[in-house]
Amino acid sequence: MSNPTQILLDIPEIELPPTQDQLPCDDGIPMETARHKLQMDLLIEPLSHALQDQDIYIGGNMFVYYSLAQVRNQDFRGPDVFIVLDVPRKERKSWVIWEEGKGPDIVIELLSESTAQRDKNEKKLIYQNQMRVTEYFWYDPFNPEDWQGFRLDGGDYQPLELDTKGQLESQKLGLKLVRWSGIFYNINTVWLRWATLEGELLPNSQEREKTAQENAEIERQRAETERQRAETERQRADKAEQKANRLVELLRAAGIDPDQIE
Repeated sequence: MSNPTQILLDIPEIELPPTQDQLPCDDGIPMETARHKLQMDLLIEPLSHALQDQDIYIGGNMFVYYSLAQVRNQDFRGPDVFIVLDVPRKERKSWVIWEEGKGPDIVIELLSESTAQRDKNEKKLIYQNQMRVTEYFWYDPFNPEDWQGFRLDGGDYQPLELDTKGQLESQKLGLKLVRWSGIFYNINTVWLRWATLEGELLPNSQEREKTAQENAEIERQRAETERQRAETERQRADKAEQKANRLVELLRAAGIDPDQIE
């Protein structure tokens, strides 16, 4: 990716501070592994679907600009997952704090061997001291025991304690982060996922589709059962009518007027 500072110098008509349309939004660096990308998707997509009626922005692996010094020094690439509450739901190229009026409320970093120390130290201090991110979590997709959460308290991050089920709560969202053993896109491992406070997982698109298919099959079976019941009732009514008609025929054959019988 070109140096952001040089880009700004090459376009002197740009007024400061620059907007997201004037700032680089891609460094061309992919996520560490396919599992990291899937883990990011598993955190973003179910949450976005569950909160689709709320004013919220959920981003992943994109730049967050918090200062002009950062732009000049190109010293920060952006969180793996970040969530901003009470903002319009619309597309962004990058999250520019001086444009939006606020920074992320929640950040999740997915650790790797090459990023773990920076995520746990340098980035943590940036989130705490400069961006003032209320809740910060990290998780290693290849080492599920290496995960931690923090919440701003008095200006400093205080570590969150695991609850009795080994989960971490996000007070900002009213949800929990849980470690879930299962298969996602043919990878059977321990994934980090969102769940309700009662422990119900926020379903991903595959699970929602499976549930929809199962519900459709249940509805089909219910409709078929109802059809069979209606058919049985119709056959029963036809037999009753046939018996009644036969009785009328027998009475008339015996010279008795059926209409005179009470």
